[in-house]
Amino acid sequence: MTLVVDNATLGTPYWWEHGAALPSFSSELPSKTQLLIVGAGYTGLSAAIAAHDAGAKVVVVDAGIPGLGASTRNGGMFGPHPRLGFDTLAAKFGQEAANGIYNESQSAFDFTTNLIKQENINCHFEQCGRIQLAWTKAHLQSQRRQVEKIKQVSNINVEIVEQAELDTEINSPCYFGGIRFPDHASLHPRQFHDGLIRAVVERGIAIVQKCAIQTVERIKSEHQKKQFLATAKSGKKMYCEKVVMATNGYTQGKFTWFASRVFPLPSYLIATEPLSSNLIESLAPGRRMMVETRARHSYFRISPDGTRILFGGRASMTPINAQRAAKRLHQTLCEVWPELSSTRVAHSWMGNTGYSFNHVPQIGTHQGINYSMGYSGSGVVLAPYLGAKAAWMALGDERGMSAYQHSDFASKWFFHGGKPRFLHPANTWYRQVVDRMESNRAKRDQRS
Repeated sequence: MTLVVDNATLGTPYWWEHGAALPSFSSELPSKTQLLIVGAGYTGLSAAIAAHDAGAKVVVVDAGIPGLGASTRNGGMFGPHPRLGFDTLAAKFGQEAANGIYNESQSAFDFTTNLIKQENINCHFEQCGRIQLAWTKAHLQSQRRQVEKIKQVSNINVEIVEQAELDTEINSPCYFGGIRFPDHASLHPRQFHDGLIRAVVERGIAIVQKCAIQTVERIKSEHQKKQFLATAKSGKKMYCEKVVMATNGYTQGKFTWFASRVFPLPSYLIATEPLSSNLIESLAPGRRMMVETRARHSYFRISPDGTRILFGGRASMTPINAQRAAKRLHQTLCEVWPELSSTRVAHSWMGNTGYSFNHVPQIGTHQGINYSMGYSGSGVVLAPYLGAKAAWMALGDERGMSAYQHSDFASKWFFHGGKPRFLHPANTWYRQVVDRMESNRAKRDQRS
């Protein structure tokens, strides 16, 4: 069988087939503004809306074309619950911070949901729920403890799905149960970003594209008022009173402090060729967002139009070409659903997840520069929410307060920004050791 269809668009996200034509933005950096926002993804655009509506003069600057980064390359899974368990968060940052982060989940969900509604963004938003599927019996037992803890410390709606009822969610031989998050949702990431672009443009906010900001220096103006001087790669300069860094996994320039704390972790996705509605219904009758507990971090869903399976995960921790990624993801897809072995791939692409070393999104201020980044795979909800928080923080607005300010924005001695070369040995370890161990454990559990 040929793996990909004849007209496959390898390297181009499936989502881009359904995007609006982007406006033509200037590449000229204005001479001054009140608030400079670096990055025009979900974070930066939401920050721009929040700041403008609070009365600020705003300019958004992107190193490339807005929307070509992770904001339009992700899986469109809409859920804010923390990646780490409560006890792990409490051990890292303290009980109060852990309580705050867990209880802020609903605020983040409500904020981004309301943003979509208020700006009339048509992005196939659907509150379909999410299920986290247990790869082994031990994973299911861990999930039971996790659900019990979540119910104790938060208002997150969550429930255990036993193996006996799993066929109402997914028809696969692989899983032992799972956690269901009924309130989670899905959307079309490109159309969401298109809607945010439209909202920013309609407010008259300037967006500058293909203008990489290299440095931001703190200076004193002739009136002794503290300001910042931003310098682009072209040499153009801009004066501004406040700055928000919203670059996440695409940080460029001489921003070592930020770049050494968030590293780009590639995430790969494929879209199948169109499938029959009967086959789609038999594969995933629950029609939810689906993720796994195994370290391969597979995540998958039905496309918004109901015709394809979109399947993502750790094809590699390091850059590989779209054909190779498609082959690996297709193999994993067929583990989950063996009946798709003859199904071909129509799209294969990747995007950089901005990952923090403590697996928690980060918001705060460093040397006067405000930032929101490091979403670690939870950016669809949290990037717009924390982007607005960072903008309010920059303006001295009390709405900028967040429990995420109390998480430690950690760095590691072995990474100073740039290419995360430490991922090469990590990739080998996970592929050759961890994945094999988890696969063997699952096989033993299936036999017992």
